[in-house]
Amino acid sequence: MNSFELNKIALALLLTVLVVFGIGSLTDVIFEEQQLASHSYPVEMEAEDTVVTVEAEAEEQGPSLGDLLAAATVEKGEKVFKKCKACHTTDNGGKNLVGPNLWNVVGRTKGGVDGFAYSDGMKEKGGAWTYEDLDAFLKKPGDFVNKTKMSFAGLKKAEDRADVIVLLRSLSDAPLDLPAAAEEETEEAAPEAAAAEEETTAEQ
Repeated sequence: MNSFELNKIALALLLTVLVVFGIGSLTDVIFEEQQLASHSYPVEMEAEDTVVTVEAEAEEQGPSLGDLLAAATVEKGEKVFKKCKACHTTDNGGKNLVGPNLWNVVGRTKGGVDGFAYSDGMKEKGGAWTYEDLDAFLKKPGDFVNKTKMSFAGLKKAEDRADVIVLLRSLSDAPLDLPAAAEEETEEAAPEAAAAEEETTAEQ
């Protein structure tokens, strides 16, 4: 093979290399990658997801206090209250022990038993013992009344608290009315809503 043929082959190889590198550089220029400020197709949460979340939260909250009290019984409350008998009497005119006598406690003024040395936190709390307050206090006394003298840790189960409250309500000559259950409130509200709608229609 003469030198002319060798030069032709070397020139062809050189041209091939130049073409390959040239095409690669041209591709980078044409298809330059750019960082987008935001996604071109944003992902949106459907309303159905929000509904599911709300329903899940409602389930976690459980039944209302009114529903729990409606289902509670004095008999079950007496069983749970055995934990409290060492510190409280419940009979009318009963003496105070480590804790105050609990006769007629529902609706009574907080810290209202004469002769019992209440904590400053209980004295400052003020107001009457409502069903809601009793539920909160029985759940965790230390959270409801600052530095309370009541060392009891509390009743974790809402059903147990409702049973005890129903028992305490019965310890009175004139028990206070129980709060309406959610179903009862709905049934009572329905006729009122219908009447209001009829009045509106009549005015139009």
